[in-house]
Amino acid sequence: MPVHPPIEPYQTGMLDVGDRHRLYWEVSGNPAGRPVVVLHGGPGSGSRPGWRQWFDPEVFRIVQLDQRNSGRSVPHASEPEVDLSTNTTAHLIADLEQLREHLEIDRWLILGLSWGTTLGLAYAEQHPDRVAGMVLISVTTTTHAEVDWLTRAMGRVFPEAWERFCDGVPEGERDGNLAAAYSRLLHDADPEVRDRAARAWCEWEDTHVATHPGHRPHRGFEDPAFRLAFARVVTHYFANAAFLDDGALLRDAGRLAGIPGVLVTGRLDISGPADTAWHLHRAWPGSELWIVEGSGHGATGEAIEAAIERFR
Repeated sequence: MPVHPPIEPYQTGMLDVGDRHRLYWEVSGNPAGRPVVVLHGGPGSGSRPGWRQWFDPEVFRIVQLDQRNSGRSVPHASEPEVDLSTNTTAHLIADLEQLREHLEIDRWLILGLSWGTTLGLAYAEQHPDRVAGMVLISVTTTTHAEVDWLTRAMGRVFPEAWERFCDGVPEGERDGNLAAAYSRLLHDADPEVRDRAARAWCEWEDTHVATHPGHRPHRGFEDPAFRLAFARVVTHYFANAAFLDDGALLRDAGRLAGIPGVLVTGRLDISGPADTAWHLHRAWPGSELWIVEGSGHGATGEAIEAAIERFR
């Protein structure tokens, strides 16, 4: 669990980034501290107040935001006719640059979690001069192979749950791109079809992260609006392998040379197996790899805090 006391933001806002998107952002901690931007997972989960407690509020200026169509950003992905066509990795990278400039930050640390590691890597490889360091938790690069693992090959580990998950799409689509099939159902005109698909997707999500003792189901999945928005955004990205050239993040990891980074992954993380972080570490000069024994997706709060402490 985070050890620093709860704190509230001292600054919040809604940033107009174009395409009719307005992003919620907030800043907490020390206004004169070391800037760090927290990139949430999902994609589509939104940021969480408790993450502020990983940081010493006397040391860090903590920037959080809800990515497009997530959290308190608008339009929200739960809206019946929401259009996700202007929500891609390229759009999110541009949003981060616009927020950085808006807050008058020259360089910042990046803390990425799960999907946030993919986004953080994509941003850093495009704007290495704006990144002072990186802490990446549960490393992913969202390649076609990783998406196939998450949606199909992992059925070897959870065969009963995967059969239910696969049966959630029409029989004729079960041998194809399951994320794309779910994405189509999640935008169906019938709200019952949408909700059934959202429940099935989120049940599968909760299954493949539950590989470590003490796992608790995601409380957000109990909220119909949250689970629909989450499932819509994540399937949008998974169906298109994050809108990146396949393998580009590993191929271009040399661009991160000179940026210190700590990669933290749990040995029991089935959702983001340790080999992803391992290959990235070998391709990223100067990075550190921490594999946390007995830990699953999300590693542990203690490991996250220890990694952050490297950048005091």
